[in-house]
Amino acid sequence: MKISSRDILVGVKEYLLMTFGMFCYAFGWQMCVLPAGGMGGGAAGLATLINAILPASLSGGLLTIGNLIFIINCILLVLGVMIVGWKFGIKTLYCILMMSVMFNLVSLLPPDTVVNVFKGVDAWRILMVVLGAASCGLGIAVSFMQGGSTGGTDIVAMIINKFRTVSYGKVLLMTDCGILISSVLLTTTVSMANDAGVIDLHVISPLAPEAFARMVYGFIMIAVIGYTVDFVQSGNQQSNQIMIFCKDYEAMAEMIKVKANRGATLIDAMGSYSMTPSKAVMVVCRKRDTSMILKLVREQDPNAFLTVGSVMGVYGQGFDALNKL
Repeated sequence: MKISSRDILVGVKEYLLMTFGMFCYAFGWQMCVLPAGGMGGGAAGLATLINAILPASLSGGLLTIGNLIFIINCILLVLGVMIVGWKFGIKTLYCILMMSVMFNLVSLLPPDTVVNVFKGVDAWRILMVVLGAASCGLGIAVSFMQGGSTGGTDIVAMIINKFRTVSYGKVLLMTDCGILISSVLLTTTVSMANDAGVIDLHVISPLAPEAFARMVYGFIMIAVIGYTVDFVQSGNQQSNQIMIFCKDYEAMAEMIKVKANRGATLIDAMGSYSMTPSKAVMVVCRKRDTSMILKLVREQDPNAFLTVGSVMGVYGQGFDALNKL
């Protein structure tokens, strides 16, 4: 099969974007979340927890967070291959490697790079956790959109689904909760900023107020990451699908075409009460146009029955081009 120059450029762009995504993830975690005393889930959260309970000679030397992430993902990859077979793409392996590399590179930056911006602001720790989570979510979303994956929980989900069908969301929730609860029960030594913005070592005892605060920060981080991933992946593509049920469906479709400048699709329908054949008018539009179309429908037929549903992406004429996928 002949590979064109365009295919090469697209491939290069995808790997550059995945590299950028992993940098965003590492930067948000190391420069925002950790200095604020935060915590998270996944392979990065587990690596952070292990790093915090190791002796200083190991945690600051060979077993850095970046190296621990790589070790954890390698172990999960081996288990995944043994249990479910080789189902991991090259992009996933690339993201796993780049995540570890970026964590080690970002760790070379001054740890108070972001702290100096927020110190002195009320609730600056929460602001840093939210900013860090948003940066992590951006990195994950960018990688997902290029076909990559950060490994960790994805591999765990594949292993669990080999024996029992459990949704990805449940696996993510269970693993993240396990990591966050463990952080409350263990004695950990972490580098975080004090109220003056100076980074120093803090020993967090089991069940201490700081331990519970870190757990709460972790749940905030999980929520923000989830929202950011959804927003980045579908935020600029979100549209609504409107289903209109009315007597004069032909006039309704014509009105939408003329006044709303939108096409409509007529779908065969039948009411179960009257058993009368009819047609439903389906319209797909941008969210910003939804209220305008609803007003026009109300003017055309006040007795019309409507349903409005969100769709994550619409591709084709009048919307995003298929070649952007």
